Amino acid sequence: MKILINKRWSLVILLFVFLIAMNATVMSQSKTQMVRLAKIKVDPAQLDKYNAALKEQMTTAIKVEPGVLTYYAVSDKKDPSSITILEIYADTSAYNLHITTPHFKKYKDVVKDMVKSLELVDVNIVGVAKKRDH
Repeated sequence: MKILINKRWSLVILLFVFLIAMNATVMSQSKTQMVRLAKIKVDPAQLDKYNAALKEQMTTAIKVEPGVLTYYAVSDKKDPSSITILEIYADTSAYNLHITTPHFKKYKDVVKDMVKSLELVDVNIVGVAKKRDH
């Protein structure tokens, strides 16, 4: 029995194979990524200065370090001096490189007297859902 596949079905099959390959790539990347939450308590009197230093460090890291993939910094609505940062690195090597950079060292030096407490929590991503950019 001879099976004939027209151009349309060839494209559908090709797209399906591509999507499977992309999903496998994303899943393997997420297994090697280092994902961390930094829970920070900042001196409320120095919050504006802290936020400025944090934004400068985050922006620079994303711009110049290929292994720094994501930063989200959020504050508690009831207590803006309680900040949580979601950090995603390509892998632990990218993180280890990150903490040796001049911009990170500058950030740590600038905020050392502003940070009241710091808790670092390594986590695993169990799911992602987001809209595509328009």
